[in-house]
Amino acid sequence: MGGREQDFVRQAFESNYIAPLGPMVDAFEKEFAEYTGIPHCVALTSGTAATHLALRHLGIGPGDEVLASTLTFIGSVTPVTFEGARPVFIDCNESSWNMDPELLCEAIAAADRRGKMPKAVIPTDLYGQPCDVPRIRDICDRHGIPVICDSAEAMGARYRNKKSEVRSQVDGSRTLNPESWRHAGFDAWAAVYSFNGNKIMTTSGGGMLASHDKKLIDHARILSQQARNPAPWYEHTEIGFNYRMSNILAAIGRGQLEVLADRVRRRREIFEGYRQRLGNLPGISFMPEPAGCRGNRWLTVILIDPQEFGTDTHAVRTTLEANNVEARPLWKPMHLQPVFQGCVCWQRQEAVSARLFREGLCLPSGTAMTETDLDRVCEIIQRASRG
Repeated sequence: MGGREQDFVRQAFESNYIAPLGPMVDAFEKEFAEYTGIPHCVALTSGTAATHLALRHLGIGPGDEVLASTLTFIGSVTPVTFEGARPVFIDCNESSWNMDPELLCEAIAAADRRGKMPKAVIPTDLYGQPCDVPRIRDICDRHGIPVICDSAEAMGARYRNKKSEVRSQVDGSRTLNPESWRHAGFDAWAAVYSFNGNKIMTTSGGGMLASHDKKLIDHARILSQQARNPAPWYEHTEIGFNYRMSNILAAIGRGQLEVLADRVRRRREIFEGYRQRLGNLPGISFMPEPAGCRGNRWLTVILIDPQEFGTDTHAVRTTLEANNVEARPLWKPMHLQPVFQGCVCWQRQEAVSARLFREGLCLPSGTAMTETDLDRVCEIIQRASRG
């Protein structure tokens, strides 16, 4: 917390809107749309709920396939199983650690040959770094496949859309179009965001579904409120869910949104602080940031080459833990999860995601970290390399 969250929560209490819905929810959706540039938004209980409603709107069901990033949090994928469909995983590339568009092309071509096209594609903006959603959208649009971008970790992140990068002037000159910088998820059919307690902005729990498709958001809004029809009594013609955000949580979200730019700035400073302290150590490398991408650096992620560094990721993590410093491995790829045993993963030789999981470590990245905190974490990592 750190903005005007308490002021907004007090206003919510004074208005006596404590239960789900209310003026804070309406205001949060409006301000969120203004911040991201995505015009239609519905505030929900989680990012997982947002993905679920998007899939339900598409009518996805048993026997259908959905292509998804393998290097992601499981909440990106479980909604596919909620509807009885089957996930097919796509490996990441080295340049961004996000879904590899070329592998996506191959997977869709193979599906076309089988006569069983995927019903949706769910790429993830990993650790707050936007995926190449314009390229993914181009690939999918040729086949009429909707793209649901999992931007749960990417609030405040931005990327350049090369198609709108240059704007011609009346005199024939060409200038950079400021609208070419777009918020993470902007070019997808639907974008999913999370405000879980560990995210760069939080409402303690919550999410948002955003889209340029008003019909999707209108339907999702109905589904999120138990699909109640407009009648004096409770009338239902389809099955819905209890997925609506509360007025109190939305009040917190409004305060968090006001300071989001500062949070992104500080997370990027923390990333640079780690790079300055650790970047020259043999065997240490950092998550890359492709040109035309400005991630929010939600987490600072490093790779440790045990041959060069002198010890492996597990040893570094346990050394940090012994000093009361929490660090975690990268997301374990979905195609390696026991619950998804037997699911297909499109990859080249050994999956890039498998190596990243083996060598990767997420370092403490909280906005409140001080330079002293950074010094301490980095000193422990340096000591670990010396045994």
